[in-house]
Amino acid sequence: MTLRANITDALKQAMKDRAADRLSTLRLVSAAIKDMDIALRGEGRDDGASEADVLQILSKMVKQRQESARTYEEGGRLDLAERETNEITIIEEFLPKKLTDDEVSAAIDAAISEVGASSIRDMGKIMGALKSKYTGQMDFGRVGALVKDRLN
Repeated sequence: MTLRANITDALKQAMKDRAADRLSTLRLVSAAIKDMDIALRGEGRDDGASEADVLQILSKMVKQRQESARTYEEGGRLDLAERETNEITIIEEFLPKKLTDDEVSAAIDAAISEVGASSIRDMGKIMGALKSKYTGQMDFGRVGALVKDRLN
């Protein structure tokens, strides 16, 4: 079953269960996917968002909510921070499991050898290879620093 179908099924189930918070979050996810479909149609891709595109959308939504929660906590709005955290939990249900530090390290090593990287100039190629295989499974902000350390 595709990721998009899983999200649609969860949306329907949330409607049946009358789970308002879950329903609103899943509607936001569904709307973001539809927005991506529309944008891709404008570019001439009539097939819609791929699985990788959907994973990218979900990862972006989680990151946005993490930043919002942090901002709310700093501002003393713990109720809003909690709501953002709950949304993160719901969205993460559809993302693949996060890689451990050892798995991230092994993936970086494999990408470096696959690309044949020898200097920091090859960082873009390495990050591209990692993003194509591990979207939603690792924090690429953190991975970028690890790749730089390996190439120096």
